[in-house]
Amino acid sequence: MIKLAIVSPCYNEEAVLHSSSERLNALYNTMIAAGEISPDSFVLFVNDGSRDATWQIIEELHKADPVRFKGVDLAHNVGHQNAIMAGMMTARDMCDAVITIDADLQDDLEAIPKMVKAYAEGYDVVYGVKVQRTADPVLKRLSAQAFYKLQKSMGVNAIYNHADFRLLSRRVLDALAQYPEKNLYLRGIIPQIGFPSTTVDDVISPRTAGHSKYSLSKMLTLALNGITSFSVKPLYAILWLGIIFLLISLGIGVYVIYSLIMHTAVHGWASLMLSIWMVGGFILISLGVIGLYLGRIFNEVKARPLYHIARFLN
Repeated sequence: MIKLAIVSPCYNEEAVLHSSSERLNALYNTMIAAGEISPDSFVLFVNDGSRDATWQIIEELHKADPVRFKGVDLAHNVGHQNAIMAGMMTARDMCDAVITIDADLQDDLEAIPKMVKAYAEGYDVVYGVKVQRTADPVLKRLSAQAFYKLQKSMGVNAIYNHADFRLLSRRVLDALAQYPEKNLYLRGIIPQIGFPSTTVDDVISPRTAGHSKYSLSKMLTLALNGITSFSVKPLYAILWLGIIFLLISLGIGVYVIYSLIMHTAVHGWASLMLSIWMVGGFILISLGVIGLYLGRIFNEVKARPLYHIARFLN
């Protein structure tokens, strides 16, 4: 039997935390009775700077059952990826394997015993892959699928339709601890580690209460982090765009010389203004892409910690 830790990041989740803890507790009792996990397996809730009563509920759960429920209270909001990392690194020396799942439990709890079984068969990483997302809003579903395809086209080695519902063994966690980067994108880092991996089906359920904390702006930020952390293709695209514009300018130059020789040149401003605005727009876009990479470098060289733990309920 393995000692399992479920790590669940929480941000303003008071609406779902009681029901989520009850469901996880029932799942643990079933798995312990079946001999799949050890009785000292636990759930670690990570409070990511919530402004509601999330931490107070975590304290109540820990007080009622300190073996089953533990909590980490981060000093301030650090974001979803960093909160997951904080929970995994806290639980790393306390268990044999970690499963990360969002506190709303929209991911399929029935997949967790399958993950544990795959771990027992020798897999160090088990990804929960969404096989259907009808419970997600249409915009979120379409944007997520577009994001996965964009990642693949940019050369990012990530699992299609996988978010952050996964099992990691102790040795994968030890390897992950050696990654000091600040622009954290776990969906891209973990496949790079290289230990044996497999997938299980993940059927998304409707959210029972509250609302998703992943706004469109946060999804776009995550997408940019993923692409700029693992791919230099945008920089190569700028290079090729410059070559294309150079060839176009040579063609225009030949045409201008021909027009002057043949006395067919027409004086006007429309083509000139169009060229200036078009080239200027591409220059600004190119500078923006380069700026994104410089910003990532700026964050990395400062080497600031990903998070600070204010309180730990062990």
